[in-house]
Amino acid sequence: MNGYALRVVAIAALGWCPILVGPGQNLAQTGMPTAPPASAQNQLIGLPRVRDYEPIQELRDIHFDFGATVIRPDEVRTLNANAAWLRANPGYLVLIEGHCDNRGATGRKNEFNIDLGERRAEAAMNHLITQGVHPSRITILSYGEERPQCAEESERCWSQNRRSRFLVKPR
Repeated sequence: MNGYALRVVAIAALGWCPILVGPGQNLAQTGMPTAPPASAQNQLIGLPRVRDYEPIQELRDIHFDFGATVIRPDEVRTLNANAAWLRANPGYLVLIEGHCDNRGATGRKNEFNIDLGERRAEAAMNHLITQGVHPSRITILSYGEERPQCAEESERCWSQNRRSRFLVKPR
């Protein structure tokens, strides 16, 4: 197609647009799909609104050994009690937060701790699922070392920070 013919086709196509939409109409009035509003475009997709979730005393944190994602035998009872509460209260969704202490052996410590926190939350989630909590009710989120429960530089404090935390919200 030569340059002249291409321009004629382009001009003809542009000339049809007002006829398809109609004078004085916009795409939204025609029922044709439009882009979402700017406020919706700026929202992150897939992340829970954490402020909607709240801790409750019936669901207790579980703790992990340094660098580990395996659920400790002494924490299984707590996790089973959390699962029992969630099964008895199906009207609630649960957010499991994964947390770490602020130590790490690599130069990319924060990335490592974010990954470790996620694997801890996943371990807790998988246990809840095996105990009969439906996966669609569970969301996980890792904070790594970013939200410590205790700020002292001691093993007692670090062990409190290596945890999975359980928060709920109504469906």
